[in-house]
Amino acid sequence: MTEEKSTSVRPKIVIVGGGAGGLELATRLGKSLGGRKADISLIDYSRTHIWKPLLHEVAAGTLDSYEDQLAYLAQASSNRFNFVLGRMNGLDRDNKRVRLAALTNAAGIEIIPERYQPYDLLVIAVGSICNDFGVKGVADYCMFLDTTEQAEQFQARMLEAFLRASAVGGKSEPGQLDIAIVGGGATGIELSAQLHQAIRLLKAYGLDGVEPTAMRIHLIEAAEQLLPGLPARISEATLTQLARLGIEVHLGERVNEVTASGVHTQNGHFIPAYTKVWAAGIKAPDFLAGIGGLETNQINQLVVRQTLQTTRDEDIFALGDCAACPWPEKNMMVPPRAQAAHQQANLVYENLQNKLSNQDLRDYRYRDYGSLVSLGKYSTVGNLMGYLLGQVMIEGFIARLVYLSLYKLHQLALFGTFRVALLAVSHVFRRTLRPRIKLH
Repeated sequence: MTEEKSTSVRPKIVIVGGGAGGLELATRLGKSLGGRKADISLIDYSRTHIWKPLLHEVAAGTLDSYEDQLAYLAQASSNRFNFVLGRMNGLDRDNKRVRLAALTNAAGIEIIPERYQPYDLLVIAVGSICNDFGVKGVADYCMFLDTTEQAEQFQARMLEAFLRASAVGGKSEPGQLDIAIVGGGATGIELSAQLHQAIRLLKAYGLDGVEPTAMRIHLIEAAEQLLPGLPARISEATLTQLARLGIEVHLGERVNEVTASGVHTQNGHFIPAYTKVWAAGIKAPDFLAGIGGLETNQINQLVVRQTLQTTRDEDIFALGDCAACPWPEKNMMVPPRAQAAHQQANLVYENLQNKLSNQDLRDYRYRDYGSLVSLGKYSTVGNLMGYLLGQVMIEGFIARLVYLSLYKLHQLALFGTFRVALLAVSHVFRRTLRPRIKLH
């Protein structure tokens, strides 16, 4: 086992997790402190980053991940932080070091042995994964959308099913072309709308052996409404839009078993579908459960104080979906949303600098600016919140612009105004040259 050595006397700040919050934090710290006041390192198991809210578009094939992904090494080089390729699997708090699993290639050959990364201050921002709640058959027969690789695997399977059915004139067994999405939250809804669009694009590009209506999309939700955590009027507007698209929504149907041929619910119903996606609930990665003696909750999240420091170690911070952060005003925990990760990254950025200069740390206060759900090109619905607005429901073109602006804010945090403007221009040209759906 090896350990990364450093001859620098500068404090070492290590960030584990290159998602939206972790990458934005590493970029800002690198620009302000990197190479001068501190050594900044970002650890991630992937070589590239893509904004997680875009994964449903990657899965449908309406977004090519190679166009929107960012290479960590390139981002690190231009922003004065170090990128370490590795997967965290342990924590040695006594010696202040992160344990990284051995790295193997596609053939299973070890490239880098298990090793340790030392730190003075540690930020854990590893995000979340789908929570199958122990439902029988989910792990064996469902696909997930936690990573770019999983989204690409789903897209490949969908394209193969369409090609196979098209070649035999659309003849198929019951459920062979159907897609069942379990979970009526934002991910499940956005994926269903994108798939509706993708199926019609495939026909437009010449795969016309299958009528789009032959591929049924089922959206299954255990609660009595879609988007259970949001106001009922947003749920109703979303349900209306999905009905217009012909997506079959099953409300009040709790899944109790998944098989190769479909989904069984507690109400005794069976929904045939050979392709199944699980998007019902989240949890922090399993390796976090009790890691290093830190306090974690029942879904593996690290319990943090209002300063976003872990309750048992003031030199370790956590942010994003893997952090259980109190929301005192609502007497609940901060919801796992991209806006929360962005806000928390901003606070951790300030608190790390305050800690290095022995100043008091600030408390985190979650600002809920509302929620938006995109139904692809068809519509966007949601609500905006603020001190001046109160709570305003929006949908259609205006909502779509606000939704797109969220991604632009993420890009601005990473690239700055000039590069984001160039990316916008290049995107326009790419759209005129490339197919509107990934066909390979």
